[in-house]
Amino acid sequence: MKTSILNLCARWLYPVPHLRERRLEECFKGRWVVITGASRGIGFAMARRLMQAEANLYLIARSETELQTLCCEARAMGCQAECRAVDLRDKTALDLLCNDLRKRLPTVDYLFCNAGKSICRKIVDATDRLHDFDRTMALNYRAMVALALALLPAMQQVGGQLVYTSSVSCLYPSAPGWSAYHASKSAANVWCRTAESEWKALGVGVHVAYLPLVHTAMSEVNPDYRSLPAYSAHDAAGVLLRLAMSHRFSYKPWWAWFTAPMVSLFAPIVRFCYQKFPR
Repeated sequence: MKTSILNLCARWLYPVPHLRERRLEECFKGRWVVITGASRGIGFAMARRLMQAEANLYLIARSETELQTLCCEARAMGCQAECRAVDLRDKTALDLLCNDLRKRLPTVDYLFCNAGKSICRKIVDATDRLHDFDRTMALNYRAMVALALALLPAMQQVGGQLVYTSSVSCLYPSAPGWSAYHASKSAANVWCRTAESEWKALGVGVHVAYLPLVHTAMSEVNPDYRSLPAYSAHDAAGVLLRLAMSHRFSYKPWWAWFTAPMVSLFAPIVRFCYQKFPR
């Protein structure tokens, strides 16, 4: 009984996105799609779904073996597929990747920036860990910007779409322990909002998905999240695909549309509670 109630609550908070296969094929068949973080989690689930829609894939992640396996699977299904194993936090490697993308892909229909780093550590515990902030900003913000700039001409050719995977937590008052993560995600959100206003005249779309909790290897590191309701990687990929096919700038969970403004009104009280009862 308890399990049934929890499952019901989970589905209420995290409704499964419905995608028609015909619609996926209409939008993605034969189109070039670049995916970061493609070897696991949301990126992996997205790559698998797009193979079925016969999209052409350029897959980016750190895990060479997983990427090669995905590419072979995609080619066996009739898709063109390329991959590049690279650590996007490495500036030199990122520059080489951007140059390779410019040469190999004259047109790009979709760029999904899924790769991300999450870290929960209080500032007082990070006084000798500036690298935590450098690495988080490098992956969550700088890598996305670098790839978007490199692929802008290719996206202009076909009216391409940039989709950035952000976090719903950015819509609420900043919580203790998340300074590096929230700073990097918020920087990317602002950059995407600016790009959306500038690139509309170029015919290039920009979207930000303020995703709620998703059960992936990254989130499972935090033991507090393992038993909480959340999207699966497969369902989160569906949310991103739906957003890419829409004219909306952002995706937010239905409950964030009214809770985020309400919480903002009481932000001083929320901050007081954070200060009074730090975790």
